[in-house]
Amino acid sequence: MIRYKTLCSLLLISVFIFSISYTASAQSLEAKIDSLIRKDFAGNDGPGGVFMVAQHGKPVYEKAFGKANLELNAAMAPEHVFQLGSMTKQFTAIAILMLEEQGKLAVSDPLSKYVPDYPQGDKITLHHLLTHTSGIRDFTKMKSLPEIAQKDMTPRMMVDFFKNEKVDFLPGEKFEYNNSGYVLLGYIIELVSGGTYEDFINKQIFEKAGMKQSCYASDRKVILNRAYGYHKKTTGYVNKTTISFSVPFASGALMSTSEDLLKWQEALNKHLLLSEQETRKAFSRYRLNNGEEFTYGYGWHLKTLNGRATREHGGSIFGFKTMGIYIPEEDIYVVGLSNCDCNSPTKLTTDIAALALKALGKEK
Repeated sequence: MIRYKTLCSLLLISVFIFSISYTASAQSLEAKIDSLIRKDFAGNDGPGGVFMVAQHGKPVYEKAFGKANLELNAAMAPEHVFQLGSMTKQFTAIAILMLEEQGKLAVSDPLSKYVPDYPQGDKITLHHLLTHTSGIRDFTKMKSLPEIAQKDMTPRMMVDFFKNEKVDFLPGEKFEYNNSGYVLLGYIIELVSGGTYEDFINKQIFEKAGMKQSCYASDRKVILNRAYGYHKKTTGYVNKTTISFSVPFASGALMSTSEDLLKWQEALNKHLLLSEQETRKAFSRYRLNNGEEFTYGYGWHLKTLNGRATREHGGSIFGFKTMGIYIPEEDIYVVGLSNCDCNSPTKLTTDIAALALKALGKEK
């Protein structure tokens, strides 16, 4: 009996010490993250952002800084909705893999199977589009882009806008980040699913993952808790440039919150949307024609941080910049969202991820 009581006492003491240690570690992490963020997001009178660190599906840090709306003097809150920019590509890539799993397409399919009149479409595959190795000209680099930036474009009109541009290289020859490829993927999603890209993402991803605050971007629709976007000029802040979201389309037109993005990460981890085997395709590294490996899967950059593999992607669209980093080995997810394109959260989110890894990760 004495030994049992002694064992229980030791166990309680151990739990107590661990609890104190974990709390102190969490408080230390919070203070360090706060300090980092305040260096870049100085003061609370300008546009701001939301930063979140989560582990095992639970936020361990989530704070908002600055203003969500300067004209209304509205403070930023964690639940505010941001335009994601190119973080949209993750959703487009997974949508393609979902359709592949349903037997409706294959990533090895040639582009010509879906867009018969596309130049060299028999040589470009969906895999090339997903991995930015198609050689197609990126429409964001075209001088004529301002002519359509505020027009309502159908996906087919967008494809016609850039399809006859001279290619930058032959398919599979090199990796070069490309928005046109993801516009084409969005168009293919519509052709294959029989509905709009917006409907597919809403019903097949957002609803299944429980992402109630996520949507296809709109400047006309009333969006609860919308964060407004800003530019910074020499005279001060101005409202973001207005564009038609039909232009970035499947390459950059979605909106979300930090907590919804965590639900997205959890849906991927728990295979709510795709089987483990199919999901693996998104996070595999691939090779160019010459055998050289590059660090991009389907919709994510595949990098390392302090010896741990990461899956990450940023986004930039008028008035907003975003960044998300996932560390699979430690199940740590870090998100940074900014409502001014003057404040890039890319390096800051990476630095926060490094702090989180040190505080929450296992010793190697």
